[in-house]
Amino acid sequence: MSQPVERNAADALAVYDPVWDRMRTEAQEMAQSEPALASFLHVTVLNHRHFNSSLAYHLAQKLGNVEVRAMQLREIFDDVLKSAPEIGEAARVDIVAYYERDPACHSYVQPLLFFKGYHALQAYRIAHWLWTNGRRPMALYLQNRISDLFAVDIHPAAKIGRGVFIDHATGIVIGETAVVGDDVSMLHAVTLGGTGKESGDRHPKVHRGVLISVGAKVLGNIQIGEYSRIGAGSVVLHDVPPHCTAVGVPAKIVGCAGCDKPSHEMDHIIDEGGSGAGI
Repeated sequence: MSQPVERNAADALAVYDPVWDRMRTEAQEMAQSEPALASFLHVTVLNHRHFNSSLAYHLAQKLGNVEVRAMQLREIFDDVLKSAPEIGEAARVDIVAYYERDPACHSYVQPLLFFKGYHALQAYRIAHWLWTNGRRPMALYLQNRISDLFAVDIHPAAKIGRGVFIDHATGIVIGETAVVGDDVSMLHAVTLGGTGKESGDRHPKVHRGVLISVGAKVLGNIQIGEYSRIGAGSVVLHDVPPHCTAVGVPAKIVGCAGCDKPSHEMDHIIDEGGSGAGI
């Protein structure tokens, strides 16, 4: 009796990719309902057999310019995604995060087509691979293009997990030694920065499931514990324990996080006891 063939994640996704299948179906429906977008939808989604091909094409079209053409970038992106299939896997997980957490996201295909936070995050993922594989000038070039186009500045050396949701995205800054764990959500104008001219490990470590609200500034080599919340406009200079809420300038701990998974609930309202008013 023959033994079952073991497949890695990349092989499995080449055979059955439910996220990509759903995206193609949604793109077909969108092309039928909005004929003016049919050509765009075909070249971006429907003409591609695999998700990674679509992602590489779309990012290259956005980031290419007269100095480095889209065709050159697409070749680089295709090679990176083939060498590191985990990037495409993370990009799929991010799509699901956008769909589940953003009430303005009504389909899986929307983030790929229209959301600049998603574009910036996936372009960062490619830049990060280039940075860690000895291609730092190209990684920095992509960082600059991402900043110019999307108003999102993520250093390619930063480490970002999967299932990350960056809503609206304008004004996001993530420094060189920052770490962002899985399932984190953050809104526009968030900074994960340093506190001065110090070198070395100088940026925040944001653990799993954290929610960082609009305009929060998290500064220095500090720990933001898992499933905690940072309130809008807060300036965080010290560690935040897990499952807590920190608000204010400077931020202080005002209570619990209000729920088990703040980054999924997306509740930014904090009552006097520190809990989420909407929970």
